[in-house]
Amino acid sequence: MKFMISIGLLLVGSCVWADTEHAGERLLRLDLDMVWVAIAAILVFFMQAGFALLESGSSRAKNAVNVMMKNYMDVCVGTLVFWLVGYGLMFGVNTSGWFGMSHFAMHDGAGWDYLFLLFQTMFAATAITICSGAMAERTKYDAYLIAACVITAIIYPVFGSWAWGGIHGGSGWLADLGFIDFAGSTVVHSIGAWCALAGIIVLGPRTGRFSKLDGRPRTIPGHNLTVVALGGFILWLGWFGFNGGSTLAANADIGIVLLNTQLAAAAGAVGALLFSRLTGRPVLLTSTINGSIAGLVGITAGCAVMAPSFALVTGLIAGVISVYGALWLERRGLDDVVSAVPVHGFAGAWGTIAAGLFMKDDLWNGSQVLVQSVGVLAAFLWAFPVALLVFMAIDRTFGLRASTQHEQQGLDFTEHDEVGYPEFHQHATYHRETNV
Repeated sequence: MKFMISIGLLLVGSCVWADTEHAGERLLRLDLDMVWVAIAAILVFFMQAGFALLESGSSRAKNAVNVMMKNYMDVCVGTLVFWLVGYGLMFGVNTSGWFGMSHFAMHDGAGWDYLFLLFQTMFAATAITICSGAMAERTKYDAYLIAACVITAIIYPVFGSWAWGGIHGGSGWLADLGFIDFAGSTVVHSIGAWCALAGIIVLGPRTGRFSKLDGRPRTIPGHNLTVVALGGFILWLGWFGFNGGSTLAANADIGIVLLNTQLAAAAGAVGALLFSRLTGRPVLLTSTINGSIAGLVGITAGCAVMAPSFALVTGLIAGVISVYGALWLERRGLDDVVSAVPVHGFAGAWGTIAAGLFMKDDLWNGSQVLVQSVGVLAAFLWAFPVALLVFMAIDRTFGLRASTQHEQQGLDFTEHDEVGYPEFHQHATYHRETNV
């Protein structure tokens, strides 16, 4: 009898030890996942520095501070607004399939909830920043920040809820259709680009950008292409967190995601170069960098579901689209300072469809491509008209565009009373000092 009791105690002890061991493994796995997503969130936040450098360098010296200020503050206001409203609409309990209805101003979540909120806040900030570059050099600062708040609070999260929503319950209607957008080619980048397109239409082109006689475009070069290149490299680095962190887990899936990201970025630059050569155009640094960014945007939707060879093809075509798309906009008299619409909008749409075309083990699936196309169309039909109304309303009430005088003088001084390069703007600093 004592022997049987001893055996029973031993078996019970073994089960308890095994359960304890499995529980420990699960905790360790959760800790590793959280560390990886935290690192990824930091990398995505660092992308804001890349955007700031690229957009500022692509603008004239007299607007460098203004562009930097817009990038800095849209992260700040975007963070607050997304915490208050956007996250709940995007990821709260979504029983309707259209938007979430919980977790606004979240303050009672678990550790993972807070980390996921932080990670997604960085994505929201990226969507806003896309508008900043396209609308540079002629937009009133306060008016831009108002638009940034509306985009973060409503336009971006509502579409995001359709594709990604329901983390805390329910799901979005696009997700129910089987829509694939792993890290946001459409959810983040195209939404930001369609808002930017609405903005540049309402604003109109910069003074002197197109000839008044025949409408021919005139080049307005950026003041510092060196920082444009640095911004491109920083964005490329941050994209490893953007795509890799979207696994939300530190597992083997990260490998293919990061490799595809690298291949697409490199192929995008090559695609831009080849298109420029074949069409007899100069191979510009700005076009090359935009090509690599377009490759990154393009692969963001399908980086987890494609074989590397198709990631290369996706990036290559995205690079071509970025150069041709910029020319297409220019011919229509649309002034996009950093080519944000073709790089993030056109390339994002292509990448989303490519995710359906090039799915591993299920190539050329017509049904999936149809679903992807529905998602791309839905993004445009939601974001562009709503953003157009928002920018028109701001223009009618507060005024969206800076005056011609302020545009010519430079928004650094007129909007912020300081300049980025005082040694080249002595008349502006002298004017300020004599009016103190």
